[in-house]
Amino acid sequence: MSIAQIQKPLEAGLYIIPTPIGNLADITLRALTVLQQVDVVLAEDTRVSAKLLKHYEINTPMMGFHMHNEHRKLGGIIRELQGGKTMGLISDAGTPGISDPGFLLLREALKEEIPVFCLPGPTALIPALVQSGLPCDRFVFEGFLPPKKGRQKKIESLAEEARTIVLYESPHKLEKTLTQLAVAFGEDREVAVVRELTKLFEENFRGALKSAIVHFAKHTPKGEFVLVIGGKK
Repeated sequence: MSIAQIQKPLEAGLYIIPTPIGNLADITLRALTVLQQVDVVLAEDTRVSAKLLKHYEINTPMMGFHMHNEHRKLGGIIRELQGGKTMGLISDAGTPGISDPGFLLLREALKEEIPVFCLPGPTALIPALVQSGLPCDRFVFEGFLPPKKGRQKKIESLAEEARTIVLYESPHKLEKTLTQLAVAFGEDREVAVVRELTKLFEENFRGALKSAIVHFAKHTPKGEFVLVIGGKK
């Protein structure tokens, strides 16, 4: 069955559309049909999203919508949605609103009783958690740690957490974060460090925090990281 055969007219409203976190094949047929049918795609970075849309021969107009302009553009977008427009919201990768722009618009749309439809799809959180080998029946997701203010307090509070902990981290802060976690949690606490999920250079490190520190001191961190840390026993 082709994509054209399963297309149905969209209801007016805001569509939250997950996009691949690396491998362009990791997108659902429904996401492709919605991207084709909405009046406009709100993209975190139109240059990044243009590559995805071009790959799937989708010519829907795009509008930049990101953390630096969302407050300024919010009112106009809400008015267009109230006027019956269909809009698709995407981030550079993964599910919008999960440590990505989108929450402000989603919340305002719901406040104005505009229909919101969230499609299921790619996110780095769940694959990293499942393949970590750590308990995933109960977990806590903290996204990115505070960059400065409140960072140490947050880490110390997580040290007592019994559930598996999932964090996102950038390459230039990875070694600092691993060291801070080792001090607060104990250097023998189990961790899985997942790099560049679904991409060509995907890497999965599993071991104790002390071993992770040694590993990434020898191998310069590159790409985006997900840390999955065992809970306190």
